[in-house]
Amino acid sequence: MDHGTEWDAPPGRGADTGPPAGPSDAGRVPLAVVVVDRGGLVSHWSTGARRLFGVAKDEAIGRPAIDLLPVSGALPEVDEDLPYAGHATCADYADYADYTDADGLGPGLDASLDAGLSYPAAGRARLTVPVSSEPGVPRPAEWGSHRVDVLWWAYPLVGPGRERLLVLAADAEALHRLGMPEEDGSLEGRWRSERRGVERIAPAFALHTDFPGAEELARRLPDILPSMSVGESARIVSQVLELGYPVIEFSQNDRVPVTPDWGVARRVERRARRERAARAAAVGRSLPADPDDEGEDLEYAAVRERLEFLNEVSGRIGTSLDLSRTVVEVSKAVVPRFTDVAGTYLREQVVAGEGFPEGVPDTTTMWHRVAVEHTDEPGRWDDVVPVGEAMPFPAHTPFFQCMTTGEPVLVPRISEQAGHAIASQFDKRDIRPLITGRSMLVVPLKARDVVLGFIILLRHPERAEFNDMDRVTGAELAARAGLVLDNARMYTYQENVAETLQDSMLPQIPPRMAGCDIATRYLPGTLLGRVGGDWFDSVKLPGARTALVVGDVMGHGLNSAAMMGQLRTAVQTMAALDLPPAQLLRNLDDLAQRLGDTYLATCLYAVYDPIANELHLANAGHIPPVLVRAADGRSELLDLPTGAPIGVGGVPFEAVRVRVEPGDRLVMCTDGLVEVRGADIGAGLATLCESAAHPAASMDDACDTVIRALAASFSAAGRGGRKDDVALLMARLNGIAPSDVAEWRLALDPAEAGRARAAVRERLHAWGLPQLADSAELMASELVSNALRHSHSRPVTLRLVRGDTLLCEVDDDDHELPTLLSAGPGDEFGRGLRVVSALAREWGSSRTAAGKSVRFELTLPGR
Repeated sequence: MDHGTEWDAPPGRGADTGPPAGPSDAGRVPLAVVVVDRGGLVSHWSTGARRLFGVAKDEAIGRPAIDLLPVSGALPEVDEDLPYAGHATCADYADYADYTDADGLGPGLDASLDAGLSYPAAGRARLTVPVSSEPGVPRPAEWGSHRVDVLWWAYPLVGPGRERLLVLAADAEALHRLGMPEEDGSLEGRWRSERRGVERIAPAFALHTDFPGAEELARRLPDILPSMSVGESARIVSQVLELGYPVIEFSQNDRVPVTPDWGVARRVERRARRERAARAAAVGRSLPADPDDEGEDLEYAAVRERLEFLNEVSGRIGTSLDLSRTVVEVSKAVVPRFTDVAGTYLREQVVAGEGFPEGVPDTTTMWHRVAVEHTDEPGRWDDVVPVGEAMPFPAHTPFFQCMTTGEPVLVPRISEQAGHAIASQFDKRDIRPLITGRSMLVVPLKARDVVLGFIILLRHPERAEFNDMDRVTGAELAARAGLVLDNARMYTYQENVAETLQDSMLPQIPPRMAGCDIATRYLPGTLLGRVGGDWFDSVKLPGARTALVVGDVMGHGLNSAAMMGQLRTAVQTMAALDLPPAQLLRNLDDLAQRLGDTYLATCLYAVYDPIANELHLANAGHIPPVLVRAADGRSELLDLPTGAPIGVGGVPFEAVRVRVEPGDRLVMCTDGLVEVRGADIGAGLATLCESAAHPAASMDDACDTVIRALAASFSAAGRGGRKDDVALLMARLNGIAPSDVAEWRLALDPAEAGRARAAVRERLHAWGLPQLADSAELMASELVSNALRHSHSRPVTLRLVRGDTLLCEVDDDDHELPTLLSAGPGDEFGRGLRVVSALAREWGSSRTAAGKSVRFELTLPGR
């Protein structure tokens, strides 16, 4: 780093050739920091650069960097007996330096300056520089010039700014004075020693905590990284000193890699050695064995093992789109091969299957612990960190840094102090024995630059600590897992949306209607987003009748569901008009053609009259219903005219009437229940008839029996499970006994209103319902009076039906439906329906073929 004190002795001179270093210089080496812009000109020239290269800052800024830095030119022929040798000259720089003996191990600095390399590079050069002095202070003549071995690093910069390259350089001799051992007297031995020494002290530039003087560091950091403010540098330094992490670990905005990538230099060095060995072999000479070869082989094996591990993990995760299963797969993939403990946390929205999380997480963000995998004894982690717990994480912790920056955080060893800080987040639970002394790596689970969660990886104290290679491996593992988790999250989200849409379009059918009990089931499809066009419905009709409907829009997806919603609404509207079944399907077919010819649908429409004990049915291309006879338990497929699907157009529909008895059951379903690909639908219909006839304690149990039987039959036949969605409606036709029905025909005479009141009171007392007599008499009188006033020629019909409720209906031949009016104190009319609306459990009106029907219901005592 450029944090040396301003003493005048040039680098490379001994302590006897200039002023001695002060106490603050002990164990520190000035680092030259040079920034090159996209035009190849120097835009930053540090004090360390002035000392190392002997060029003042004002002379360097704006000049071509290639004229000032130790670039290498073409290499001449070399002596094969030397490990390496080479020359580089720069005539334009004769006034400042004479570069000789440039390192011949691969690309020189000029390759980086010319933008020829897109990756970090490192090298070595020997140069002669004039002795520099402070600006404005004459240079002592006795100092003259000196030769310096320079180690350099070049980092390409990315981003919108003009800066293109960061060049760092240090005096190799000064590194030796820090105590770096020499392996032998050769130049190559010195190079290995210097290289490894720099590798050991490189973290000093990465801002590790062993650097003293936080205030001075915070003040000088912006001089090294020009884009950084003083305030930002102070924050970074405080976090470094507190957490012990390099700045690169918790700041994704810094564009400068702070640790040299020696992988490039090693590859270049290995290639150079192979070339030298080949040339030596060509002339019959051999070079001594390089002790680095064994280490390089081990490094290659380690890299290969990491790649194999990542490939293996990629094959083990993402086998399904189930979010919970995916999380477990990720945890089991890394334990115990890569880590001993893996705890996975996901954001609340991800777990809930909601939309994509917005914004950067903060201290209020809730994180759900969704999995904990470990190699410790069973149960050791369960009580302390139970799966399913949700918690936030405070700032200035490794977890918070990971989740906010989206970068891995490495803690080589959790100290007692750090363990205490982490344990403070867990109320009344001491996790220090579980984490103290372990190595920790926190990796983010990201997708589309949004952090979905993170994984905490811990290794036992006796196991090797996580290192930089582990950090890279963990980051790659997390990146792959994040993609798989995001796919599962999106699938879960879309599945929830589809189910919500489907549920909103399916009716909430009451279990009991007039004279019948109803049970329904809807099973979403297992493919294509699970949303389909199957539906069922029931509609209350005049005369205590009930319309039962099952339909299926062909196809799947949101368009089919939308079409289903339109057809279902149309059926409800036309059923309320009390249209006959065949006419209703005819009108529905016309509507479907007006909506477009993209979709077809099948529909089965049945009207049950519990008083007449009769079914009136019409079919539009749907599978026939099953009728189970209560008398003998026999089941049969009703033989109905099939008809064409809704949307074909121009095809007539026919209706049939079927006599039923109290206790019979009607089963209506869509083809997804009885048909799977490759199987005969006849076999499915036979299973449907057989299973529908089984006795059941309730209607719900009967539905479940049918579904299980069909699923088992397909599985036994080796046809696999169903793929289509299923709508099932089952009705037990209880009927209404004649003794529970009373009906009167009233002449068009106002005096008939009094007769109606007396008839209602008398019947309710006969049925043992005197509590309802007053209310029912009053409301019946109002409805009859209105009917007598508006009827044209036909008599008015008054009907009472005792079932689960008391139903009162009044029919006349006027087609205009009544409406609630706002009656003033002096108005003669308009109060009758308000009285009915206030006293009745519910009331309504509908058109009939002959006119209209107005009704109200009262709750029976004890119900």
